[in-house]
Order: sequence, then structure tokens, then C-alpha cells
Amino acid sequence: MPTALITGASSGIGKAFAQKLAAHNTNLVLVARSEEKLNQLAKKLQEKYKIQVDTLVKDLTETGATHDIFDAVQAKGLTIDLLINNAGFAEYGDFAEKDEERQIKIVQLNILALVDLTHKFLQGMRQRRSGSIINVSSLTAFQPMPYLSVYAASKAFIVSFSQALWAENRHYNVRILVICPGPVETGFFTEANFPPALAAKTNKISTCEQVVRESLQALERGDSMVVIGGMTTHLITKLSPFVPRKILLNILEKQFKTKTV
Repeated sequence: MPTALITGASSGIGKAFAQKLAAHNTNLVLVARSEEKLNQLAKKLQEKYKIQVDTLVKDLTETGATHDIFDAVQAKGLTIDLLINNAGFAEYGDFAEKDEERQIKIVQLNILALVDLTHKFLQGMRQRRSGSIINVSSLTAFQPMPYLSVYAASKAFIVSFSQALWAENRHYNVRILVICPGPVETGFFTEANFPPALAAKTNKISTCEQVVRESLQALERGDSMVVIGGMTTHLITKLSPFVPRKILLNILEKQFKTKTV
């Protein structure tokens, strides 16, 4: 029976991945900060699907967290067949006026933890000539985003990093996929401190279940990247490279600026 490790597994897309994989007879290692939510989810999935679910309560922005996760997996004698780097967060607002530590934590979680976990588990996959990694990026990866500057830049990194790894590892029978969802029905806007009026203008196109379904289909096809969402989402990814950068930035700055900024 295969085993998947999912970060940010207690809610949103991570939780949806856990539910879908459990239904397909996959053992799970669930990582998140919320012990209560993790335990509730683990108990539910174990009882319903009769699988093994291990939980690791970790804040991936803390020093040594990725090492602790890898060591815990090794100590349990588990082989990770699928790694899903889903954990991440954003902070809305003018970069110069936002809390410095929180901006750094975005980089630590969205980039550093993802790179470290990928490196740790990828080596075993290459040796076994088997395994898959899904890295969760975003529609924001395709253009700079005023008032989401660090978050969007971190997601652009994930796209570039993941596609390079796809090319490096396909000869080892290891699949690497980066997924780029548009707006999803999660608590993203609340957690990122979006002004309610601005968040209300954003069409929530995809459900978490849709993101998971299309991601696993793309992984099965051997794709390096999949964009998930409606027509508008796909148009943004196609048109943004052809719009002069100055014009694009002016449009985005006006769109995302509010009276609170």
C-alpha cells in the first residue's frame, strides 16, 4: 500500500488531498500546526477507510522542522511514495508597511521548507526509481502581484523549481508536478488579511475537490504543470506574458489597492 505525506493537511486543499488519497487506499502522513484538527481528520480517515494515518504536528517555519519530519518518517520505517508540498500562506498589504518577520516566514514556509522536504524525500525516490512529488503553486505565479509581493514571488519560484526538477527526474521514473490553481474555496483570503470588500470581488472558481481531482489526473499523465480553474484563470496565464509589464503592473496595482492601503 503506498504512503503519501501531505503538508498543510488539516484544512483546504491539503485536507482534500488526504480524503481523496485515503479513499484510494493510500496510507497517510499528515503534517500541520493544528494538533486537534489533524487528530480529528486522522481518526475519521482511519475509521472510514481502514488505512494507517500518522500525524506530525509541526510549524514548518521553525528551525529544524523539516529535519524533524524526515527523521520521524525514517524512525517509523515509512517509505514516502507521494510527497505533497501544500503548506503555504500569504499576507495582503504594502510590503514596506507589513510586519518584517511575517514576510520572512512566507519565504521560510513557501520556499525553504518546500525545497528542503523535496530534497530529503527525492533522494529515496530516485534510488527506488519510483515516486511522485506535487508542489502547490498558484495563479499568482504568472505575474508580479502588488500587495501580495512576497507570496506571488514565492509561488513563481515554485513553478520554476518544480519544472526544472521534472526535467531532471523523469529519467528516474520520478514524477514532479506543480499545480497552479486560481481562486479556491478555502480560508485563504481571511488568513491573508484581505480587506473583505476586495475578497468579495474575487470569484471563487474552484473547489478543493476539483483541485485535487485535476492534480491527480495531471500527475497520472506525467505533466510538469497544470493550471486549475475556469476560462479566466487560463486566459491570465496565456495573456500575461504578452502584456507590457508596466501596463500590467499598473492594472494590478489599481485592482488590488484599497483605501486601507
